[in-house]
Amino acid sequence: LGRFLPGPGHCPAARGRPSLPGLSSVLAQGSEEEESCTSEITTSLSEEMLDLRGAERCQKGGCVPGRPMGPPRRRCLPAASGPGADVSLWNILRNNIGKDLSKVSMPVQLNEPLNTLQRLCEELEYSSLLDQASRIADPCERMVYIAAFAVSAYSSTYHRAGCKPFNPVLGETYECERPDRGFRFISEQVSHHPPISACHAESENFAFWQDMKWKNKFWGKSLEIVPVGTVNVSLPRFGDHFEWNKVTSCIHNVLSGQRWIEHYGEVLIRNTQDSSCHCKITFCKAKYWSSNVHEVQGAVLSRSGRVLHRLFGKWHEGLYRGPTPGGQCIWKPNSMPPDHERNFGFTQFALELNELTAELKRSLPSTDTRLRPDQRYLEEGNIQAAEAQKRRIEQLQRDRRKVMEENNIVHQARFFRRQTDSSGKEWWVTNNTYWRLRAEPGYGNMDGAVLW
Repeated sequence: LGRFLPGPGHCPAARGRPSLPGLSSVLAQGSEEEESCTSEITTSLSEEMLDLRGAERCQKGGCVPGRPMGPPRRRCLPAASGPGADVSLWNILRNNIGKDLSKVSMPVQLNEPLNTLQRLCEELEYSSLLDQASRIADPCERMVYIAAFAVSAYSSTYHRAGCKPFNPVLGETYECERPDRGFRFISEQVSHHPPISACHAESENFAFWQDMKWKNKFWGKSLEIVPVGTVNVSLPRFGDHFEWNKVTSCIHNVLSGQRWIEHYGEVLIRNTQDSSCHCKITFCKAKYWSSNVHEVQGAVLSRSGRVLHRLFGKWHEGLYRGPTPGGQCIWKPNSMPPDHERNFGFTQFALELNELTAELKRSLPSTDTRLRPDQRYLEEGNIQAAEAQKRRIEQLQRDRRKVMEENNIVHQARFFRRQTDSSGKEWWVTNNTYWRLRAEPGYGNMDGAVLW
């Protein structure tokens, strides 16, 4: 029981020993004194190997002027790979047509070596749009850049229809600290059924947070992903608080042919602190007789509904303002890295998300995604070991859930807290403890959860 259940208050406690000099879907559990904060598989990787992994590195482009460049970052994964083509999806899915697939275990060959918690961080690839919005005095002009940021979150999915991210286990966490981009980010899997991922990012120019759950349904030839939740961005300089919804995503040709992804639905962006304008963006659904695949159309509207700024473009190519076909370019995605097909279709930013150095490893909590062995093995091209570890981790989660149910214990998130309004609507926000504990006493000096 002590191995599975969290300590008092469900909060890590500093060990009773002198401090040593000096990290984000899972159960915040205490471990016994002698237990390592990393798995034996991760521990077996030498410090030298962690430093040398992905020896081909480069300075990250797109840094904000005046900010530190940060360490050089890798340009490819340790092992070139791609979507698994030898998996019979029909054998897996034929009994699950129309059902929620979040409870169906999939073979690791269908995964990419990133996690849903990291995917939330990936939405900040174009955080410079928020930096730019924070410097614009006109509230309706600011809305244009918030709209561009909302669209940009989908751009990295264009080359990623072949694989799915790993599902986090309850209590799993992920951090991303980017001085070169001016933000730091944390995420945590705060609920298992339904699976809910919460995240929070902070910068001198903005705050970004959301909690998301997904409904996945297989319809025979396509897989539909319906997100439930609200994205929030605040700009402290103006007192703005923007919020918007996400659209439905659909992966086509799941069982045969070339898989491709589309997003469709309407995004409504509003500023809860200023009703002078709002924004509507439509992600157009593809039609066989039309060329509007991946197209987005939108407008920033006044309180009375008058069009102030007209927006158009494609979510994987860019967003423009003004009359079509011309117009001012507000945002365009970065160029894809060389050989991105051999690296799961990752953008340069995505390539960096799971990178683990020896120095970083010493700073992370035991629950951080980068320490998860099945995802690490997949990144290194060891499919057999990744599948074995994935099954083991999933079984450990079932065992923990059983222990909790038998002892009437309710999971408590470690770094986020749940809020409820008068109508019963729930959402998750940071409890502002993650970075403070990271600094003092440091996660290396604390008991952590045993998730894998």
